[in-house]
Amino acid sequence: MKLIEKIKTIALTGLLLCIVVGCSDKLDEPQLNNNFAGGTDFTNTDDMVLSIIGIYEAFQSRGWEQPLLISVRGDDVNAGGLGDQQDFAETDLFNYNKDYWMYNSLWQNVYADIITAHTGMEQIVRYQELADDNGKALGDQYIAEAKVLRAIMLLHISQVWGDIFIPSSSETSELFDVETVPTQDEVMQHISDQMDEALPFLPDMRPNERQDLPGGVTRYTALAIKALANQELENYQVMADACGQIINSNKFSLYSDFYELFKTPGKLSNESILDMQYSDFGQGEGDNESHLYAPYGPQGWTPAVDGASSGWGFYEPSMKFIKFMLDRGETVRLETSVLFTDRGIAELQADPNYATLPPFVSNTTRDGDIINDYARALFASGKHYLPSNQLVPGRTGYGSNKNFNIIRYAEILLMYAEALTQGASGSGISADQAVNLVRARSNMSPLTGVTLDQVLDEKFAELAMEWGKRYYDMIRLGRTDELSYDGRTFSQDKAFLPYPQNQVDQFPILEN
Repeated sequence: MKLIEKIKTIALTGLLLCIVVGCSDKLDEPQLNNNFAGGTDFTNTDDMVLSIIGIYEAFQSRGWEQPLLISVRGDDVNAGGLGDQQDFAETDLFNYNKDYWMYNSLWQNVYADIITAHTGMEQIVRYQELADDNGKALGDQYIAEAKVLRAIMLLHISQVWGDIFIPSSSETSELFDVETVPTQDEVMQHISDQMDEALPFLPDMRPNERQDLPGGVTRYTALAIKALANQELENYQVMADACGQIINSNKFSLYSDFYELFKTPGKLSNESILDMQYSDFGQGEGDNESHLYAPYGPQGWTPAVDGASSGWGFYEPSMKFIKFMLDRGETVRLETSVLFTDRGIAELQADPNYATLPPFVSNTTRDGDIINDYARALFASGKHYLPSNQLVPGRTGYGSNKNFNIIRYAEILLMYAEALTQGASGSGISADQAVNLVRARSNMSPLTGVTLDQVLDEKFAELAMEWGKRYYDMIRLGRTDELSYDGRTFSQDKAFLPYPQNQVDQFPILEN
């Protein structure tokens, strides 16, 4: 039974803990944050698993706006226009409104889930006090898993805001006493140290090999997050060592079909290091666990399966990205990443350099969904697209049943190669080998003597539209000229979003 199925089963039988914090609490309501367990019987140590399942449930309950806001500012993606979220479009243009509801929602809800992780960890400790040796060891594993989930959330919001709070317990009242806000470097070092603490207690396997909580985090998830934190710190040897351990485990491999990787066949593949898992449980009606993918989808389409819903048109692959991919001779990665409209194709062909396009550049996907013209955008994201013929019969929601990739093995290979081109020593394969593994899947010719520029180009091609990875690479490496494109003008003071005014009102230290 998959982790997401366990969440559903436990919830339906009334056993899932009521995670008040993850659903409704705000950081200005600390008095409520300890009501995690209610009247829990801590002598019943078999129920300890409910605490970690509750933390996973909170982690996977991303609002639609959260990954959207994290990822919109890169040169790989544009915000769709003419919508009712003008400040979202302005954010993509580096015009920030600290009162915009999305900013506060991202901050508030991710911190609520971080506090949920702390509350769950504290509850597990209470179980451990009454557990036998096996129960204590299992509790150590669950606490380590919670630290990993907490870490990726801290990493994401620090990438967005830079200097942020680092809660140390479920007592959010402690944040009112903070005298200095930890710097981004301090946050990343804290994440790296937390992963070192977690590693000895985590299962030594791929997430999809876990039998207890299939798809749950393992030691390789922790190593990947350690590598991501040290990438931000530009600690390239630590980054290379962490990635090298993942590569040298020989447990991971690239899913053979890049197109299907982001669809139902690619769910929990051997490439998956961290996903948010969702499911319709094979049923056309009733309970489901899903992310709202509509913001990524085209406003208008003619689906191959009648009745399948379209999207909102809020998220558009950039013309710059598409031309970059065409110039490289990309095929499957471009087809997978972009849904084309006729209007977008015509705009592309208006440039004489792109008057002749490969056959796969079409408004009809290989699964027979027709992407009609719509006002908000010329293109839509293919990585957030689930073909209508892969929907569970009876389900009509755009992308229903689709998992959300966060960390893939392909990224680990490219991070490893980047670290080596930045002067780190490798352990095992070379930078050339790492990059060429990724290129081979996409039918791209091998490279020799790979350079940093080539690695970054490969990351652009492979990871576009995934969690803002392109944007944060350009910020980290000072290559911000790339972000001034199509009328945008980036300046270094725009690297981070302003703190939400609602949070500044609660925590005046943020204003300083």
